[in-house]
Amino acid sequence: MRITFKLYASLAEYLPPGARDHKIELEVPEGCTPIRVLEDHRVPDGLVHLVLVNGVYLAPAERNRPLAPGDELAVWPAIAGG
Repeated sequence: MRITFKLYASLAEYLPPGARDHKIELEVPEGCTPIRVLEDHRVPDGLVHLVLVNGVYLAPAERNRPLAPGDELAVWPAIAGG
């Protein structure tokens, strides 16, 4: 199934080749979870702060729920600013 995978700020370096504008469309197996997508792309768990699926925040305990075809997975690191 196809999903859109977005990584922002310092996490963008973990996107596969061919990504543009911080996103790429991926083919993932049925039942794939946000955690699995992040693991498959070697995104360090300690850098992941916000995880959204279709614009809805997923708490850490919810990140093992299966994605659906067409879902958009967006991930941000913790960002400091002033």
